[in-house]
Amino acid sequence: MHPQLEDIVREFNSASARIRNLHGSLAPGRWNRRPAPETWSPGECVAHLNLTAIAMIPLIQQGLDAARRSGRAAGERYRRDLVGWLLWKSISAPGRFKSKTIPSFVPARDRSAEEVMAEFDRLQSEQIALTRASEGLPIDRVKMSSPFNASVRYNIFSALSILPRHQHRHLWQAEQAGR
Repeated sequence: MHPQLEDIVREFNSASARIRNLHGSLAPGRWNRRPAPETWSPGECVAHLNLTAIAMIPLIQQGLDAARRSGRAAGERYRRDLVGWLLWKSISAPGRFKSKTIPSFVPARDRSAEEVMAEFDRLQSEQIALTRASEGLPIDRVKMSSPFNASVRYNIFSALSILPRHQHRHLWQAEQAGR
């Protein structure tokens, strides 16, 4: 597999390990307890990641289909486009840049840890499979619209690299909430 895609898979796997660690370390009742009324609980942070994956997976799949139909081969190196790079960079430092999400990505508060974790694991496997399926495709030449804002477009490589960064950002938030 291309080294840049391997890096993305490694980041996904690291997020999975981190969430298992978080879940195992929380005291009973902490999963759904908000540290403050305006902040999310650890469970809500993970459920938000699930909502994001549910929205992103079909868009990435459509992008991979378009890349296959293009008949073009991948270049030697994948590149994020400007918008993708800006998003990727802005979410790289947890806690420094805050933004409110749109209502459709605000998670429900009452889901059990087991339900949220099982869904996370299933979606994580799908995201890793999509990353592997990108091998050899010109994913930096095919754009998609963000599910958060349809007027924001970035390439599929950017989308794949943003997802695990977004996970790590919200896992940091979940770890803070679980203290």
